[in-house]
Amino acid sequence: MSEARTTSATSSSSPRPASVSPVSARQSSLRTANLALLAGHVFAAPEPVSRAAVAAATGMTRSTASRLADDLVAAGILTELEPSPASGPGRPAVPLTPARGTFVAIGLEVNVSHMAVRAIDLSGDVLAERVVLDDFEASDPAEVFPRLAELITDVLSLDAVCRARKVGAAIALPGLVSHETLLRAPNLGWERIDPRPFLTEVLQPNGLVLHLGNEADFGALTAGRERPAAPHSAPSYIYLSGENGIGAGIVRDNRVMLGVSGFAGEVGHIQVDPTGPLCTCGNHGCVERYAGRRRILAAAGLDEVAEPQALVTAWKNDDPAARRAVSRAAQALGVGLSAAINILDIPTVILGGHLAPLADILRPELEEELRRRVLSSRWSVPEIITTSQDQTPAVTGAAWSLLEEVVADPVAWM
Repeated sequence: MSEARTTSATSSSSPRPASVSPVSARQSSLRTANLALLAGHVFAAPEPVSRAAVAAATGMTRSTASRLADDLVAAGILTELEPSPASGPGRPAVPLTPARGTFVAIGLEVNVSHMAVRAIDLSGDVLAERVVLDDFEASDPAEVFPRLAELITDVLSLDAVCRARKVGAAIALPGLVSHETLLRAPNLGWERIDPRPFLTEVLQPNGLVLHLGNEADFGALTAGRERPAAPHSAPSYIYLSGENGIGAGIVRDNRVMLGVSGFAGEVGHIQVDPTGPLCTCGNHGCVERYAGRRRILAAAGLDEVAEPQALVTAWKNDDPAARRAVSRAAQALGVGLSAAINILDIPTVILGGHLAPLADILRPELEEELRRRVLSSRWSVPEIITTSQDQTPAVTGAAWSLLEEVVADPVAWM
């Protein structure tokens, strides 16, 4: 990133700055772009690819692709696998793939029912993780963040993490985030919180700068993907993050849409019933008051800390309370999602968090609601799909968001 500088008039006797050759600048810029292009192609490929294949796909000469690949291997961004068996004359191809264990990013999350820390490398491998299940509703940040710092210290002390080059740390939080500040997280009961002062003592000695983001936006980065910088399974979708609240990450053309201030995607606070129960946001009858984790479990007569599978079992056993709870949740989600689809024209919905294991029992009524409410449903049928069963994807997405910067600009890390 260029830095703005203040200039002033100088006398003729002042030394003139050294000039930069336009040819050198163009060559440097071209190399930077080609390194990013080559790295991006390898990371996006479903299988390891050879230098020759990269050259053919990117339009580079074989010598250029080979030289740049060597540079990325030396930097620890790519790695070489064993040569493929030769199928003809010439040297066997040496496949390239994302490097393991060389660069690591630290993903963090604090949510209503858990806190988590994960150290993840460029290949998507989790080198270390710590997860604590607890109730952080209406909690005190001054008590929560020191506990998170202990988990970070534990993860950073492990050998595999110590050996890797640290890219940074990012924290996923369930609320409105802007300019590295959590403005409001209704379910945590937090307002205007900057986590950095709480975590500086553990992050700074490791050279880690902390970045903040919304947990649904980070979770959306992982949907349908196995590693950072890989292509999304669908180019555009609405990702629903299920926890005590319902957040949403909106992805259009493989990019997360944050909105003007970073607040896009608050599907959980679309009003379903103006006379409904009071929500933590101050409104009444919001989507998450019917489809949030604790609400749907309580409505089904289950313990609020029960696993979603318990609700699935009760529903399959035709338990009346479970059936009513699922039906009400599907209706509420249908209202919220249909409004979002009508506005955004994105008919693909991915269920994450606690909603993923409930997808099969939510789908029949949810799809019916969407068919009835989405104006374009006759021509563009809404599709409900799920992610993996990982119920803490935001902590992974937080780490991936930093690792993808290495792939997008390898020169900055070489």
